[in-house]
Amino acid sequence: MTAFRLLPLSAALAVALVSPARAQSLVDLFELARGYDATYQSAKSQYDANLAKAEQARAAILPSANLSASASRAQVENTNPSVDRSYSQQSATLSASQPLYRPANFASYAQGKKSVESAQAQLTLAGQDLILRLSQAYFDVLAAQDTLTFVQAQKAAVAEQLASAKRNFEVGTSTITDSREAQARFDLVTAQEIAADNDLRVKRLALDTLVGKTDTQPKPLATPVVLPALQPDNVTLWVDQAEEASPSINLARTNLELAKLETTKAEAGHMPTLDLTASYNVTRNPSGGSASTVSSRSNSASLGLALNVPLFAGFATQNRIKETLSLEEKARTDLEAARRAVAQGTRTAFFGVVSGLGQVKALQAAEASSQSALDANKLGYQVGVRINIDVLNTQSQLFQTKRDLAQARYNVLLGNLKLRQANGTLRLEDLQMVNGVLAK
Repeated sequence: MTAFRLLPLSAALAVALVSPARAQSLVDLFELARGYDATYQSAKSQYDANLAKAEQARAAILPSANLSASASRAQVENTNPSVDRSYSQQSATLSASQPLYRPANFASYAQGKKSVESAQAQLTLAGQDLILRLSQAYFDVLAAQDTLTFVQAQKAAVAEQLASAKRNFEVGTSTITDSREAQARFDLVTAQEIAADNDLRVKRLALDTLVGKTDTQPKPLATPVVLPALQPDNVTLWVDQAEEASPSINLARTNLELAKLETTKAEAGHMPTLDLTASYNVTRNPSGGSASTVSSRSNSASLGLALNVPLFAGFATQNRIKETLSLEEKARTDLEAARRAVAQGTRTAFFGVVSGLGQVKALQAAEASSQSALDANKLGYQVGVRINIDVLNTQSQLFQTKRDLAQARYNVLLGNLKLRQANGTLRLEDLQMVNGVLAK
């Protein structure tokens, strides 16, 4: 009987997962994505627009000045006394005003400053979303590469088993059934290889589209794989962090403050306004006027206060206040909903990481057990106490376990980032943590 030979999986993976010279880390690709991704660039433009809009609100409490000028020419014809002449007039006025008491304007100015905080929270959310989308695409490519590598390694092992079954059949030590079972398994693995290769192409295309670079090469995990521990390991601490750190909660809190200021603006509709006004006017008649041919010039200046007291506006102000109070209550409810959603999302993500770490540990044990089972079945096949299908099944189980283990590791790394996104603490520095477990 010909001895069964199988290329060690570790050797196959070492060849397949060697980090190419052009391989990029997560941080490298994030820098590319931040400058290319259309979704993030849209959020950045909206942030810049919100900053400019906030500055506009300041104009309502600053002085305003206007310069106006006019020039005209008139033709006069009278019969008694007889007058037939034309004359011109030139005029220029400089006016200025400074709001002294306008509650609505000062509330708008306060809203402008608060809207900057809102814009910052929205940009932070967009940045965190980009980090997670990039990480997902990055690990999708690594997982697809692993799947293809494992399928190819399984195909090589099945091909070796098929060759062995054919040789054994030729010398009469096994039946045709062994060859047909091995051939069927080989055809199945070939189909899986085609699907895995196509899936890898699709995943790479998604990553390339995200970063604006063709033929990206993510760095694989360093071996041996050492996953970072979950710190802190108390879910309550993660939830408590979210109250101050979560941009979703901060955005909802800012929206509540904006709603309160909107109520203040509405209540200002009942209040008087007071402005300081000043003007200076120069009028010239170079050729006289309608009653005289003598040229003239007049200068006038004024300084005063303009008071406006609202008396009745058809109940518009009262109804506006009712509207803003309802919107204020809505914003308060939205804030509570944001707190609950963030807390639930944080707890879900936390236990997902805990579960993922447990799965990795269990799958590592399963991998060792599957390898032992394969070795035992190979030996049993050689001495005739196991049949070919037993070896093929244990091969399939081993490679499936290895695929599951690799995916579980990626899920833990991605889960750590999702946990930080859930409670609002996700930063670019967190990608450095992931870089620490990638090949150099």
